[in-house]
Amino acid sequence: MDLDNNAHSVFLLHYHLVLVVKYRRRVFNKPISNRAKEIFEYIAPRYNISLEEWNHDADHVHIHQ
Repeated sequence: MDLDNNAHSVFLLHYHLVLVVKYRRRVFNKPISNRAKEIFEYIAPRYNISLEEWNHDADHVHIHQ
């Protein structure tokens, strides 16, 4: 477990992010989910984020950070 810190505190944050498609339309298939995951993994190091779990359904994606 890696703790993060700044000048006044030490902390460890975990997020559960759910991305829902407008009107819950069925747009997430395996190739689209994989591409979204690739983009997320590419951007994550810039913000010091580590991806722990990625799950998708036809109308939403669950991201655990």
